[in-house]
Amino acid sequence: MPVMNPDTTPHSPGSAGAVGDANGANESWPEDFSKAVESMHAAELRDEISLGTIRPPQRPAPFSHAVGLEVAHSNEDSDNVPVDSEGDAFGRLILLHSPAAEEAWEGTMRLVAYIQADMDDAVASDPLLPDVAWQWLNESLAETGAGYTNLGGTVTSTASVRFGEIGGPPRAYQLEMRASWTAEGIDLKSHVEAFSKVLALVAGLPPEGVAQLGAR
Repeated sequence: MPVMNPDTTPHSPGSAGAVGDANGANESWPEDFSKAVESMHAAELRDEISLGTIRPPQRPAPFSHAVGLEVAHSNEDSDNVPVDSEGDAFGRLILLHSPAAEEAWEGTMRLVAYIQADMDDAVASDPLLPDVAWQWLNESLAETGAGYTNLGGTVTSTASVRFGEIGGPPRAYQLEMRASWTAEGIDLKSHVEAFSKVLALVAGLPPEGVAQLGAR
């Protein structure tokens, strides 16, 4: 399972700095961007979800920062947050900042989200699954009070059939969500919390405070 760069530290403003800054020195960050990054790492997440800094894309905006979230397992080292995952639900949330304000964004802070999760065949066969998943995102943003504009994206449900000597189950089903929106303001704590709620729902986690049958 690929993991994030070991020199990054979960739950702290990341070392991924302004685009083009090889050292990731945040002294070069605009004040608004620094505060936005700090607020992302202040998000209050449920115990099963881990968060850490990952490498952001290098060119979409003058400044960028990215976090990875994954449904954690009790026997895993919480200091290693995978960038990708095999057989698990995981997500990436990327902050793009353009101080000049991009016309298409209608703002200076754009969030780009990606979630991938393996699904049970009974759930994956539901033709309304993409609609339900998109509704989860809208509802989670509303529940956490995350102000936003210009929300758009796609939800894709896929089925894979394995043949021959390739490893893995004969059939596998996945859900992928790609979304982006412009944040209103620079406090992004609620946006990360909303994103984590969607990840929990896609992963099939029980409501908080409710234990799964057979859990230890």
